Amino acid sequence: MKKINWFQLLLLILGAQTAGALGRLFSGNIGETYASFIKPPLSPPGWMFGIVWPLLYLLMAIAAYLIHQSPSPLRGKAIAFYWVQLAVNFIWPIVFFGSERYWVSVAIILVLDMLVFSTTILFCKIKKPAAWLMLPYLLWILFATYLNIAIALLNQ
Repeated sequence: MKKINWFQLLLLILGAQTAGALGRLFSGNIGETYASFIKPPLSPPGWMFGIVWPLLYLLMAIAAYLIHQSPSPLRGKAIAFYWVQLAVNFIWPIVFFGSERYWVSVAIILVLDMLVFSTTILFCKIKKPAAWLMLPYLLWILFATYLNIAIALLNQ
């Protein structure tokens, strides 16, 4: 079994958490904006996002670490997809909450869905546990897509 490179793992965790924190920072008052929406069925309470997202970023970072440690020839492509999806993830709340451009954010989250799905598939081809770690994120993003579309429809 390969020894854990704690420094690299910590950098990946900090990178993912920082992307999330900066996305929130540049998005204005997310809690107030979310509370003001007419929400669709199954909408979670606002406080839940503050618990779910940090956990998802942690799982994503661990998955990326597993891929970084792999000698697979697909590693570079998979890591590139990981960073691109993280960048799109950073942009989405700024457009959705900060700019309140709900239909533009629908387009962005649909691209994010495809990127996260592709990243997960690439991770699966390299190391299955990394794909399993990405699965909660993929499911949450798909749920967020439902919420984004419904909020766009209900709050025109």
